[in-house]
Parts: sequence; C-alpha cells; structure tokens
Amino acid sequence: MDVLRARDIADSPVMADVTYDGTPVYIQHVAEDGRTARIYSLEYPDEELTVPLEQLLEH
Repeated sequence: MDVLRARDIADSPVMADVTYDGTPVYIQHVAEDGRTARIYSLEYPDEELTVPLEQLLEH
C-alpha cells in the first residue's frame, strides 16, 4: 500500500476495506519513516501488530 493512502486511511473516520494476510484490519498509525503501520484485526482488536505497508491491501 502507498504510504500516503495508508496515512489517509489511518486519519479518516470512515472504515476502509483493508486486509493483512487475508484478514480485515484497521490501520491505527503509519510510522514516520513510511515503511510500517500499526494495525489490529477487526476480529481480535486487542492484538496489535506492526507490519510493512507493502503487505496491506485495500479492496
């Protein structure tokens, strides 16, 4: 995913259709370096992960 789009999604109050490894996720924050994002699964919101942006897909 493009860093600008990821930041737009993270800043938006509207839920975007984003997946990580096939699992729907919410983007909480995009790192300053633009390489990673902090996400959590919609199914398991207590389990936060930091993942590379290129592994996030918007549908």
